[in-house]
Amino acid sequence: MQAEVVIEVPFHDVDIMNVVWHGHYLKYFEIARCKLLDQFHYNYMQMQASGYAWPVIESHVRYVQGIQFEQKIRVRAMLKEWENRLKIDYVIFDEATGKRLTKGYTTQVAVEIQTREMCFQSPQVLLDCLNAWSEFQSAQEQKP
Repeated sequence: MQAEVVIEVPFHDVDIMNVVWHGHYLKYFEIARCKLLDQFHYNYMQMQASGYAWPVIESHVRYVQGIQFEQKIRVRAMLKEWENRLKIDYVIFDEATGKRLTKGYTTQVAVEIQTREMCFQSPQVLLDCLNAWSEFQSAQEQKP
């Protein structure tokens, strides 16, 4: 499962050299992550409504090439793990050339909001959302 977004880098994201400040890459990951979570109807509002928060506990960014002011980038988020945690991989490409500019990942775990206890496996509500999405995708593929 994956999702992509296209972003044109705004001026307020760059430094004096017109290169994106390193912390904004995680923001671009977040934008793509939200689109991915929307696909199976379990974005942050649905997470909260289900009684769980999903804090990021680990993030990694590998800066391959700097991104410039007004550059159009394509950010791809790919769900890699979901049984015990959410691990999402990201790749940022130059929209015009397709050249890879950055890659990374984030890891999130479920925390029960009421007790503030970390879950050692993903709650059933996430699995139900993923199963419903998978069934919907299968049905769409079978249509003529």
